[in-house]
Amino acid sequence: MRHGFSYRSASWLIDIDAPPTLPPTMRTLAVFRPDDHFPEPATPAQTLRDRLNTHLRSVGVEPPRGRVVALLSPRVAGYVFNPLSVFWCHDPDDTLACVVAEVHNTYGERHCYVVSPDEHGNAQVTKAFYVSPFNPVDGTYRLHVPPPRDNGCIDVSVTLHRTDEAPFTATLSGQARPATPRRILATQLVAPFAPLVVAARIRRHGIHLWLRRLPIRPRPTRTATPSPQGAR
Repeated sequence: MRHGFSYRSASWLIDIDAPPTLPPTMRTLAVFRPDDHFPEPATPAQTLRDRLNTHLRSVGVEPPRGRVVALLSPRVAGYVFNPLSVFWCHDPDDTLACVVAEVHNTYGERHCYVVSPDEHGNAQVTKAFYVSPFNPVDGTYRLHVPPPRDNGCIDVSVTLHRTDEAPFTATLSGQARPATPRRILATQLVAPFAPLVVAARIRRHGIHLWLRRLPIRPRPTRTATPSPQGAR
């Protein structure tokens, strides 16, 4: 069984130490909350950098001392859903120290893969997190996560590999533009309420595959890290 789709959507490319703050009249279109990312319990006054550092230390990785650029979705109208967020972590000399690929599933759980890509932006990591009800927790992810280019071009892909097959591939490509008020409003015409629409599309495709009798893979028992209320 083959199933594929392509959509236009909208994500933000930000410096995690200076997340954008929109004017009050536009704030429902993008709010960046640190507790929307990383699996550790949130504490008051934590920044996104604090949460990144806490997670990296928990997996035995030295936190970066340079800039960190993230590709993610903010809260829109109070709702957030990030199927994949990517954090490019740099050393003080601006060389890439590591990449954190954070995955959220529709059960309100999250998991981070920390990788060291090669000079082409490629890395491999064993799958360790239940995402789709049609894929068990096995196989290897091949990630293509080169840093954003100087002109703002983004080219990210994730492919799940098993023996002699690649049952799942997802790609995200686009061009970053300055987040002016006019452009933010225009984006809502192209991709309105992007996080909500993305979550709805994932569920719709899941129902479609279920109706085609694609077998459901049992969800393993694990300690879930729930997302904040409203972030499913």
